[in-house]
Amino acid sequence: MYEHEQVWLDQARQGDQAAFGMLIEAYQGPVYNLAYRMLNHAGEAEEAAQEAFIRAYTRLDSYDPQHKFSTWMLSITSNYCIDILRKRRAILLSIDEPLPAHPALMSDRENSPEAQTVHGELSDMVQTLLQQLPEDYRQAVVLRYWYEMSYEEIAEVMQTSVSAIKSRLFRARRLLAQAGIDMGISTEIENAVEA
Repeated sequence: MYEHEQVWLDQARQGDQAAFGMLIEAYQGPVYNLAYRMLNHAGEAEEAAQEAFIRAYTRLDSYDPQHKFSTWMLSITSNYCIDILRKRRAILLSIDEPLPAHPALMSDRENSPEAQTVHGELSDMVQTLLQQLPEDYRQAVVLRYWYEMSYEEIAEVMQTSVSAIKSRLFRARRLLAQAGIDMGISTEIENAVEA
């Protein structure tokens, strides 16, 4: 791609930071664009691009010159973005954890005014998120997490296969996670969990 790329790489591998700066300048556009397409957030994409270049610099000794530098650089970026996306999803909904409990099932400590306020806000957010799901996904989520039905029971209720239910629940969780991120809920949920 760039005629001086191999020279910059050789110099950077010998500790020349200015040479690595040339590589950053050459690849900052493609790296940022990839991060933005994966994360759909300009600020996070900038941070991800910076982190990807830091990781590349600290791992230059593991770079194999027989492969294209651009491929290696974009692989580092992609893997870092996938880590961010996994963390986002983990914050919003864990694959096997139920959604927030009903207030009647909460302990005395959890029935404090503060806990009830947080729970009420979380319940409202979850409800708003649920409304964004297609009906069959919403039904599967409600049956699984509010009624704690097994996959087999849900399949029977919805007159479909267990694999179809698993697929719907997986897709529903992804849609819920993305909708929550789009609504800016992930930080609020993270703070509520930490409190």
